[in-house]
This record gives sequence, C-alpha cells and structure tokens, in this order.
Amino acid sequence: MVAEVIATHGLSQRRACGLIEITRRSFRRVAGADRNAELRERLRALAEERRRWGCPMLYQVMMRREGWRVNHKRVERLYREEGLSLRRRRRRKRLSHLRVARQAPVAANQAWALDFVHDRLMDGRRFRALTVIDEWSRESLAIEVDVSLTGERVKRVLERLSNGRSLPVTVQTDNGPEFTGRVLDQWAYDNQVRLQFIEPGKPIQNAFIESFNSRFARGVP
Repeated sequence: MVAEVIATHGLSQRRACGLIEITRRSFRRVAGADRNAELRERLRALAEERRRWGCPMLYQVMMRREGWRVNHKRVERLYREEGLSLRRRRRRKRLSHLRVARQAPVAANQAWALDFVHDRLMDGRRFRALTVIDEWSRESLAIEVDVSLTGERVKRVLERLSNGRSLPVTVQTDNGPEFTGRVLDQWAYDNQVRLQFIEPGKPIQNAFIESFNSRFARGVP
C-alpha cells in the first residue's frame, strides 16, 4: 500500500509511511519464507480427499494419524486462510486439480466398487441395497439389503468378505455419508485399504458399479 501511495501521489517514503501510520523499518522488511507451506499444502490435499470433513475432523483424525505435531489453533487459522471452510465452498461442480488418475486394475481383488440401490416395497416402505463388485472381474461380491444401512453395516459387509478373500488395494465409492464417515475411514486405515472417492456429480467415474446397479434394478442378469 505504501508503494502505491508513493507512486500515485509522488510522496516521499517517510511521508507515505507517516500517513499510513507504519514505520519505515516495517515497510522495508522483507517477508521471510512461509514456514507453514508444507502444512498448508497437506491441509488442502486432505480437505479435497475428505470433502465432507471440517477442520476438527481433519485435524483429530487425518493429521494426528500422519504424525503432525502442530497446535490445533494453527491448523484452524490456516484452514480459514486457505478458504477451506465447508460453508464457503461453491456449489458448482468443478474439476479438482489435486485428484490423480487411477490405474486400471490388472487382477482380481485389486479394486472394489461400492454403491447403493434404492427402491420401495409393496407397502411403500423404502429399502436400500449395498452392492459390492470387483472392478477387474466384474464379480458381484455382496448385496446387503435392509431398510437402513449405516457406515457400521458397510464395514461389517467388508469384514465378512475379508474372511474368504484378500482385501483390495482400493475401494471406490461416491461421497455418501456412509462411505465418508469415521467408521469406514478407520476400517480402511486399520486394513491398509485406500478409499477413493469420485467427484460429486460424476457417477461415470464409478461406471462399473453404476452399470451393475442398473442391471440389478431391472432384474437383468
């Protein structure tokens, strides 16, 4: 601001600093390197990976899990400065520059896909079906049906599958609360499974399970 005043009004540095009420030493001081640069970058990446999580969840779960020794007040300040607050996010859909392209699986049990199918009973009651497929073999691994399916139920289905086969490297899901909650996140961390979330409004990124669900809902084998 001081430089703009000097250039616009032709004032001396002493006069411009006096008008703005700062010392010339403050004006001449060269800003040092941002010691929070690495923390800012990781916080942005985690916020993109866990789109439904706010600052407390990112700090208490993800950053502590990764071993960051940093005060929560600093994390909250950087979270605000980076504009990551959930209530300030734009609703329009846009491509994330942080997301990396997935490698196609080359064998069974490398990548599984999960999704829900919704329908009604004859009496009008709603029910849901959790479907799980192997993206490489297109095998239907599980179909769990109930009127209510929580993140805990999703975890139990995956644990049941692990009794007869090895767990995958990646599990692909949408951004539903059952998939993005702490229960499934902790299960994935404990079992060294990577949760891969598609971009909001882009079901084509989970095309294999979407195709399976379409046939399943129509009763097509």
